[in-house]
Amino acid sequence: MANVVVIGSQWGDEGKGKIVDWLSERANVVVRFQGGNNAGHTLVISGVTYKLHLLPSGVVRPDKLSIIGNGVVIDPWALLDEMETVRGQGVEVSPSNLRIAENAVLILPLHKELDLAREKALGKGKIGTTGRGIGPAYEDKVARRAIRVGDLADPEVLSRRIEGLLLHHNALRRGLGEPEIDALDLKAKLDDVAPNILPFAGVVWQELDAARRNGKRILFEGAQGTMLDVDHGTYPFVTSSNTVAAQAAVGSGQGPGVVDYVLGIAKAYTTRVGGGPFPTELEDDIGRLLGERGIEFGTTTGRPRRCGWFDGVLVRQAVKVNGINGIALTKLDVLDGMEELKVCTGYRIDGEALDHLPASTVRQAKVEPVFEVMEGWSESTRGARTWADLPATAVKYIRRIEEIIDAPIALLSTSPEREDVILVQDPFAD
Repeated sequence: MANVVVIGSQWGDEGKGKIVDWLSERANVVVRFQGGNNAGHTLVISGVTYKLHLLPSGVVRPDKLSIIGNGVVIDPWALLDEMETVRGQGVEVSPSNLRIAENAVLILPLHKELDLAREKALGKGKIGTTGRGIGPAYEDKVARRAIRVGDLADPEVLSRRIEGLLLHHNALRRGLGEPEIDALDLKAKLDDVAPNILPFAGVVWQELDAARRNGKRILFEGAQGTMLDVDHGTYPFVTSSNTVAAQAAVGSGQGPGVVDYVLGIAKAYTTRVGGGPFPTELEDDIGRLLGERGIEFGTTTGRPRRCGWFDGVLVRQAVKVNGINGIALTKLDVLDGMEELKVCTGYRIDGEALDHLPASTVRQAKVEPVFEVMEGWSESTRGARTWADLPATAVKYIRRIEEIIDAPIALLSTSPEREDVILVQDPFAD
């Protein structure tokens, strides 16, 4: 049975939540494998809007197993709040349908405080983080001083972990002029939350291996987007984890052979949140129109997203870096009624042609997009479910995008509603 990885092909916010939810009908297990509650997926199902941050999108479907893998950093308080929110919307969340990797790292209040203090100190040069403590939690993980989910089960181990963690953080806080963290107070908070988290903890790599051997279909759900990857993104304006498809295996405890199909998600235009380069950004009425029509506000932060024309160079780069087999193109309907559209087909730096986004921040700042102008369409594409429902010029736009990015469009999403999808190539096909 085919296993599918879904990843963002731009700077996140591409509409992964809806696509993962749509695909999860064909899957048995849905896995989050990186990031934390800095991510946000919005699902609209029968008029009900679900906003998920840590919970895998499959949780809204009955009879699906949702897994939070070891590559995720988990704010336990935020996770419990999210569980209660979706339960209030009629969604069951219990250890029978949600499992959390025992070796996943916890985000603590001190991580969020450090995140905000650093952003404040950077001033105009700030990264634009969500302030959720993601980066500091990953730093502690790499430095081998983090507290993990399984540590909550052993009071003695937890006390030792806290002692080692605060040896670093309290020295750092003194340097920043912040009050030190009291070890007993932190332990009391963790002891309080532990009984609500531990029932969900388990050896998820083993559970996933068993599911795969039993012929279950696994859907790996990425957060953020390729251009926010800590290695392959617009560094330093990136997240603190690997967001690319290869991380699906590492972040869930599986071998690379587990992946059969990589589905990239891309908007029919481009957006990003926070600072950093954005070659096709539109700081004019068209950019504002895209933002208004697309309701471009961050699911997690509520910040307005920067908007611009479709950047074929970036998405083509994402196709190569991830080994993408097909693209799910979303929000085509936002372009309805526009007389003229532009697509970025290349870059120039000081007159030199370039077919990729360079890693150098200096060169990134000099990038000038090369646009191809295309005819728009006046008809509505919203809610279209077959190619016959699309205007000829919309089909032409889609076909040209396929040529530029060197990948086929596998799915086309024409509204936020779950069923408004045109399926061209089924990622789960054997």
